Amino acid sequence: MLKIGEFSKLCRATIKTLRHYDEIGLLQPDFINEENGYRFYKPEKLQKMAEISEFKEMGLTLEEIMNFFENEYESEELIKLLVKKKSESVKNIELEENKLKSISNYLQNLKELNMKQSIEIKTLPEVYVASMRLTIDKYDDLHTVAPAMGKKMKKHGAECREPFYCFNIYHDGEYRERDIDVEICEAVKKPCKDGDGVIYKKLPEVKKAACLYHVGEYSKLGKSYAKLFKWLEENGYRSSDHPRESYIDGCWNKTDPSEWLTEIQVPIAKCA
Repeated sequence: MLKIGEFSKLCRATIKTLRHYDEIGLLQPDFINEENGYRFYKPEKLQKMAEISEFKEMGLTLEEIMNFFENEYESEELIKLLVKKKSESVKNIELEENKLKSISNYLQNLKELNMKQSIEIKTLPEVYVASMRLTIDKYDDLHTVAPAMGKKMKKHGAECREPFYCFNIYHDGEYRERDIDVEICEAVKKPCKDGDGVIYKKLPEVKKAACLYHVGEYSKLGKSYAKLFKWLEENGYRSSDHPRESYIDGCWNKTDPSEWLTEIQVPIAKCA
């Protein structure tokens, strides 16, 4: 017979595991020395231990394995049990694949966000715009104000410039959560006659603007503004004109607010 240490090495199970199997009646030693408590196993027990290990790898619980042995290897019951375990494994694989897909997508979004969150200095070109200035209570009001302006532009015969360039100019000079003085601007091919609160004008080139992409809802823009203005201070720049927000993706083409993309553009000059 094999001592418990030898049996443990041959079946690749810890002594602690073997003692636990003994306690629950799953795999008991063939002899226990009453004087020192040493356990001994017959070599044929290695086969049963191999079966236990294999069943565990299939996902069977110790209780299910014990029931199987107690029922003297009833193949029909075992088949039913293994079919059930197979079905559970397939579902778990699908769940893990979906989890992996979600993690991969999130990591990709984080990667893209980190790339977009770098601050760049750009030149904003001269542009003709349709402009409507008003005070709104909160950023969400833009969802109704901007489409209404679009209808007025259509009435005037205004044609939007390509590529699409829609932006707001904030005349408060800083981020505000309420009572926002905003000028909604839509780049057009050529100016039309003013009317219905919409005026057509040419905006001059901005030679230097610090630009930062904001990903997500407009209500979270404050954090992106804070990051940009902190960067200006740390790099010896100041704001030289009212900031703009250029809308690249939004509710008109993305149903998920987490996919909305806005570029904050702040005209800058070097501090004296």
